[in-house]
Amino acid sequence: MSHTHDDHDHVHGPGCGHTAVKHGDHVDYVHDGHLHHPSDSGVEEHTLEVDAAHPAGCAPHACSAHATDHVHGPDCGHEAIPHGDHVDYLVDGHLHHPHGDHCDDHGAVKTV
Repeated sequence: MSHTHDDHDHVHGPGCGHTAVKHGDHVDYVHDGHLHHPSDSGVEEHTLEVDAAHPAGCAPHACSAHATDHVHGPDCGHEAIPHGDHVDYLVDGHLHHPHGDHCDDHGAVKTV
């Protein structure tokens, strides 16, 4: 899924300062909770698909990357990434999703 982001004055690419994430056959850049992909027609906003590698179900896990009482959300310190119809947070190369009293592992993502 994608649509063109209007009025985007930042040029994404290697060294632009944003986390680069492998997404299918291309690279997207994590920017203010969005996945931005530069194209000839402007900046496209992408969403990671829900698939076998990035499931959306309940998958509690023992995470040593943050305290057990850490709550993901705006300003939690982890980058927000759109995934399916929700937002996950990038923690040590994995998508974490807040769910009740735990966080779910929604799969690994490769940063480049």
